[in-house]
Order: sequence, then C-alpha cells, then structure tokens
Amino acid sequence: MVVDLLLRRARIFDAFSGRFFVGDLAVQDGRVVGFSAEGARAVYDLEGLYLVPGLIDAHVHLESSKLAPREFARAVLPHGTTAVIADPHEIANVAGLAGLRWMLEATRDLPLRVFFMAPSCVPASPLETPGAVLGPAEIREVLGWERVIGLGEVMNFPGVLAGDPEVLGKLAAARGRPIDGHAPGLSGPELWAYVRAGPRTDHESTSLPEAEAKLRAGMHILLREGTTARNLAALLPLLTPNSAPFVHFCTDDREPETLLSEGHMDDVLRKALARGVAPEVALAAATIHTARAYGLPDLGALAPGYRADFLVVSDLRAFRIEQVYVEGRLVAQGGRCVAELPPPPPPLAAPLRVDPARLSFRIPARAGWARVIRVLPHEVLTEEVRVRPRVEGGEVVADPERDILKIAVVERHRGTGNVGLGLVQGFGLRAGALASTVAHDSHHLVVVGTNDEDMRAGVAELVRLGGGQVAVRDGRVLAALPLPLGGLMSDRPLAEVHRRTRELREAARELGSPLPDPFMSLSFLALPVIPALKITDLGLVDVRAFRIVPLFVG
Repeated sequence: MVVDLLLRRARIFDAFSGRFFVGDLAVQDGRVVGFSAEGARAVYDLEGLYLVPGLIDAHVHLESSKLAPREFARAVLPHGTTAVIADPHEIANVAGLAGLRWMLEATRDLPLRVFFMAPSCVPASPLETPGAVLGPAEIREVLGWERVIGLGEVMNFPGVLAGDPEVLGKLAAARGRPIDGHAPGLSGPELWAYVRAGPRTDHESTSLPEAEAKLRAGMHILLREGTTARNLAALLPLLTPNSAPFVHFCTDDREPETLLSEGHMDDVLRKALARGVAPEVALAAATIHTARAYGLPDLGALAPGYRADFLVVSDLRAFRIEQVYVEGRLVAQGGRCVAELPPPPPPLAAPLRVDPARLSFRIPARAGWARVIRVLPHEVLTEEVRVRPRVEGGEVVADPERDILKIAVVERHRGTGNVGLGLVQGFGLRAGALASTVAHDSHHLVVVGTNDEDMRAGVAELVRLGGGQVAVRDGRVLAALPLPLGGLMSDRPLAEVHRRTRELREAARELGSPLPDPFMSLSFLALPVIPALKITDLGLVDVRAFRIVPLFVG
C-alpha cells in the first residue's frame, strides 16, 4: 500500500503498553494505518526522534484566554496541544444559545480539535442576575449538536445535594455521557451523593487528601495548572502507573502571557516530568486516558485506525517539540503555527446596558464589623475576614493604608441597574481602579478601586469599548484591552492581546498591586460557587451557606 506519509526510524510511544519502540509510522487519509508501507508520497527519516500522540487538555475555557478561537489555536498548536475539551459556559452566560452556536462556528474548521461540554450552570447560581438561562430542554438540544460530548462542570453542587429539579433535569439529560464535576472541598457523604448524581470528574481539588478522597469515590481527577489556579505540584503524587487511567491534566484558564511565556500542555507535561513522573506515565495520562475518559475512541494513541495527531519530540525529558501534526498534516514547526487558519465568523456582540453617569458606589456606614473578601494569590478561593471599615461623612470609604478597597459588580446584560457593593483586601492598590467585563461566570462588570471617581471612570471606559479590561488613575486610562467579542475575547492577533495584557499588569503594579495576575484574581471574585466570600450584582455571597449576606455583621 502506498500511503500519504511515512515516518521512519522513530521512537514511537505505545500508549497501550506504556513503552517506546523503534519503528516506522504510516499515515493515510489522516489516520494511522500501520507501522510499515510499500511506498509513500512523503517519507521522513526521524533518526531516533520521539513520536508521541498529540496532547489533550481535559478541561479549558477558551474564552479565558481572551483570544478568539482562531488565535487560541495559533497559540497552543506549537505547544503540542492537538485537542481540547472546552466548556463554553462563559460565552453561554453572556449570550445563551447564540453564543454557543457562534463558538461552534468559530472552531469548525480549525486544525485544533475542539470538543464541547454543554454548559450546566447558566446561570452559575440563583444568587446573581443571569445574562442567559439554559434549562434542561436547552441542554438536551445542545447535547445533540456536533462535537458536544457531555455536560460541563456542575458547579451548583448545593443544588445537586438538595435535589433541585432543574439541576437534576440537566443531569438526567446527559445520562450516559461524560459529566464534569466541580465540587471544591466536598467530602464524605455529601461527596458520595454528588458522585451518585452523575459527575465523574473534578478539577477543583487543591490538596492531596481532597484529591485522594475524590479518586477513591470513583472520580477522574484533573490536575490543573492555569494562570491563577496552580494545583499541579500539590496533587502530582496522585499520578502513578496504577492511577494514570483516572488522572489527567488540564489548564482550565490560561492568560495570553502565560501561554507565551510558559506554554500550554507542554508546560504541564514538562513540570510533571521535572518532578519525577515517568514520561510514559505522564504521556498516557495526557493522551489515551483523557481520550477514553471523554469517549473519544480514535484519539490519544499511535495505532492503526487512530487519528494521525502526533508530535515529533527531540528531547523527552525537556519535552522539546520540533513538529506537530494533525490529521497527518504539519501544523506547527519550530515553535510556530504553520497551518493555514480559516477566516473568523462574523463578530459576536453583547451590548453593555450600563449608564455610568447614574452609578453610585456609596456605602452607608453602620455600626459593627464589616465582611471583607480576602484575595489569595494563585488561588480562586477567597477568605472572609471582618474589620471595622474606614468611615468619612457617614459613608464607608476605601482604606488603602490597610489594603481595604471598594469592590462593585454592575449588572450589564439586562439594564436592571443592580450594583453589588463590598470591600476587598489583597489587591494592594494605593491609587486608581481596575475594571473588567470578564467576571466569572455571569460576566457582569466588576470594578475595584481606591475611590468612587476612578471606579466610575473605569466603568465608563468599558462601556465605550464594548467590553474589556482597564486600569485607571485620576480619571485617566493607563492601559486597556478591548474585548468586543461578548466582552470576553479580543478580535486582535495574539501578539497585540499579549502586549495589552502585559501593559495592564504593569499599570496594576504601578498602582500598587502585588498580585501576579490582578485581573484574573478580580474576575473570580464574582463567582459565587467557589468559597468562601464572593460578590455578585445582588450583593455579598457566603458560598458555603449559599446565600446573600449583608456587608455589616451585628
């Protein structure tokens, strides 16, 4: 048989035995046909270089990269990522079914394989004003679409445990499909009940005992290494030759700067190898086991009938990638994407229904202690602390000397005028304000600042831009990243997004913030499903009690 491509004298990773063997790999019509051929239209002698399957990111939000899908593919293909399991609940929370259809269209002809999980939490909770609502009927519809393979992370674990009919209806619609979990800190009988309801993966473990308990309960554990949440080092002892079929890697949320400075799935593999995981174990976890966990039977291995998605690696321990192939076609070489990418679909707009002139960030003072959200570096978790706030003229004001700032979430989808107000510690701003329309998961407008005037100026600039992120001081915009695609993604090339993102971080540092990624930290303060204290357009949320709580205590 004469094949399209024959790669000779390679060290091929056998995902089934967990060993390498020296041989040839034959490719025809985008699939592996065997380990020899009578002839080939193209023959390459790899002279002992490694051939490994393309890497699969088990859980990622494309929107969190702030890149349009086309630019995301351009960014991650050179890093060996050939497939991703994407949960598009960010765009779904903003634009509903229209946002999901746009995302499918935007990824249709990319050389990167993009599979989707139907977003289970739109809205993420009843403790905020939704931009869209996807109920069981909509979930059933989406599960019938192309490349939608299961149900996205079920963040409303209190609803699961309480037997909420809406949540259980979505789980029932996805029965027999992969169902992603999201249950930080859950243990014991509550964890077991959650697993019995259907979720079979977890990417929210932050300690080894938590991950071990969830693995013991039958969950697949995704070791997360994103931009803010970095749990790989703490959880890596969980990955052994015995557990590898149930332990996988994911990035969840990675910023453009992290993609360029550290990489994508190659970075995760590299860190695992550096900490002593055997290459064969790490590779299997990132390829064949991920594919099987998510019901993708023809991905993750180099064997007859499998898709010809593979990497040419020159140094296994350093995981130095020379070439990346998808469907047997070269898509990246020497750290650059060389694939021809399709044109993007028409832009997806999501108007900001906010009138900055009518906004008030006034907090009337009351006696007693005030709840304050404490930001934790490198974590999406927060803590609740209680302080006596600074008061001037009968109003609570920011207190930069004690690193206590005002934070507000402004409803942007429906024009309700809702503004949730609170206090936050950990941003370290000495002046100015930071504002963003990236605010997981409902993506209202979130702003933190040292004074009301700069907070209002930040909101006004975001309305003018149609969404994005800004840093402001004395009413002047120091840096801005326009995100016109739903207020979440840029329509600009990766290099420009990276430059503007870097300028935003530099501006935040100039204003005094010590956080490694203050805008990522800001975006998660509005997510009321991750403990402990968060804020939405309806007010402060005690996540463990799953209810709105007042700012003042007693």
